[in-house]
Amino acid sequence: MTFNPNIQLDPGQITDRRGLGGAGRIGIGGGGIGLLLLIVYVLLGGDPGALGGGAVTDPGAVTGPESSALATDCKTGQDANTRDDCRILGYVNSIQAYWKNEFAASGETYSPVDTVLFSGATDTGCGTASSSTGPFYCPPDQLVYLDLDFFKQLRTQFGAQGGSLAQGYVIAHEYGHHVQDLLGILGRQSSQEGAQGGSVRTELQADCFAGVWTNHAASTGYLEPVTDQQIADALDAAAAVGDDRIQQASTGQVDPDSWTHGSSAERQQWFSTGNRTGDPSACDTFNGPV
Repeated sequence: MTFNPNIQLDPGQITDRRGLGGAGRIGIGGGGIGLLLLIVYVLLGGDPGALGGGAVTDPGAVTGPESSALATDCKTGQDANTRDDCRILGYVNSIQAYWKNEFAASGETYSPVDTVLFSGATDTGCGTASSSTGPFYCPPDQLVYLDLDFFKQLRTQFGAQGGSLAQGYVIAHEYGHHVQDLLGILGRQSSQEGAQGGSVRTELQADCFAGVWTNHAASTGYLEPVTDQQIADALDAAAAVGDDRIQQASTGQVDPDSWTHGSSAERQQWFSTGNRTGDPSACDTFNGPV
């Protein structure tokens, strides 16, 4: 997506830990099939702490050596059009501006949260995340975590085409989980695996919420109107992280009973529903078949 070059960015919504590393570790129990499914498990909303290991030493806000550079260099939408970290900041600003207005229109108050940029590893309220963990929202500390190298993995390991809105989709999905958390939805049924289970329904609703933001992105003032090609990039990213596609690529078999995030088609469908309607109430994935 293209940012309004004159919009002022708010660097206060990013905590930059890049270059610091993490003190703990994250362990994988027996029966796992390696790095790819570790990424799948926590990608777009999983809980790395649930995999075992990962003692938290200090999940509080930490600033890294690049923090001052982020605040200095990411000032306007023009910066977001030229730098990846500034682009993520712009998306965070736009997404939270939308949800703040949406909550206010319903007589509620939206509580903004930071996105934590890290490299290598970092401690979180859900355990220690590594660069292989993938982006996720951590409910205990209400922070979104992201290693920017993930977007390279999205292309090289998952086969996505990339594009700016592919990045926006990922960030908006994680903030969709924060919205679920504020509404008391997150975790209600998220431990139930399977194609019709609570985990899949939770993830698909976050996809739908991401689409709702996309519908309203230009109205936040941060972004220019979304193009058809940009929507195609987001849909491509959604398909790349479907359970069926990843299982087929990694094991040669598809097992719907073990799904946690939904099929490629379902992820595309629910993102499209949110984008088409622009209405969060259209994102009810918990009633009826998904």
